Amino acid sequence: MANHKSSVKRIRQTKTKTLHNKYYAKTMRNAVRKLRAMTDKEEAVKLYPSVQKMLDKLAKTNIIHKNKAANLKSSLALHINSLG
Repeated sequence: MANHKSSVKRIRQTKTKTLHNKYYAKTMRNAVRKLRAMTDKEEAVKLYPSVQKMLDKLAKTNIIHKNKAANLKSSLALHINSLG
């Protein structure tokens, strides 16, 4: 158990932040998964900007690394372009 009041508070804050970050990371993963599963190009093109915005926001707030966001956006764009 923590010995200082500040460390007890820090533990509480960390739990809250972790839960918050997990939620947004999971939401992002589901959105990416949904986009990758699409076979219709028009639908994928409509969904891509919202996924791209989500990735940028998460990278900005350090929930995911900026290079991971860039790699995901790149691979999703390649996927959309390969659709017929």
